[in-house]
Amino acid sequence: MQNIFILTGAGISAESGLKTFRDAGGLWEGHRIEDVATPEAFATHPQLVHDFYNARRSQLRTVEPNPAHHALVRLQQHYNAHLTLVTQNVDDLHERADMRDVIHMHGELLKKSCTRCNAVRDCVTDISVNTPCEDCGSMHTMRPQIVWFGEMPLRMDEIHQKLIQTDLLIAIGTSGMVYPAAGFAAEAKCHGAQLIEANLLDTGITSIFDEHLEGPATQTIPVLVDRIIKEARQR
Repeated sequence: MQNIFILTGAGISAESGLKTFRDAGGLWEGHRIEDVATPEAFATHPQLVHDFYNARRSQLRTVEPNPAHHALVRLQQHYNAHLTLVTQNVDDLHERADMRDVIHMHGELLKKSCTRCNAVRDCVTDISVNTPCEDCGSMHTMRPQIVWFGEMPLRMDEIHQKLIQTDLLIAIGTSGMVYPAAGFAAEAKCHGAQLIEANLLDTGITSIFDEHLEGPATQTIPVLVDRIIKEARQR
């Protein structure tokens, strides 16, 4: 059975109603990326950053997984351990659709971490500069468990190992502009993988893909999943 590597980006979550920075030319609720998504921003204005992620956490409770999320679960149920899903998204929509073993390379909105002891805990309510660490008791050390611009994405060694073993890579709703994720397709292709891109429009790396599916993921992904499962059963 072939190994499938799926990379999802903001586009798949946007179809559930989640806002993205690119919806408003790099702004989210009036904030620039530099103001709320960098270590420097957190060091300078920590409460502003907490307020921003508290608002995103609240918005997350108002949306649900969409047909693209559910279609990927069907694909995982067919391929089991032969399928790897890596997401650039910090929401939990894949998990709520019943996807298992999701790799969140940019962290998770519903988690918090301590800058002193590095403990990671679930976070479903608002946090502030005065939220104490539940593990070491430190004050003023909690932050969203989010990989900000300028920080190293999570689980990269594991991701690269999966890319080397990939037979089919599917990129869904990702711009192809943010590295290192933008290099995943090229890396997999170097090891012989077939590449499929699903997006509303062409991206900066569309030319390296073997197939481009243009349109909303809620329409293209269920059809693609049906096709892949049908072809696998005919082998």
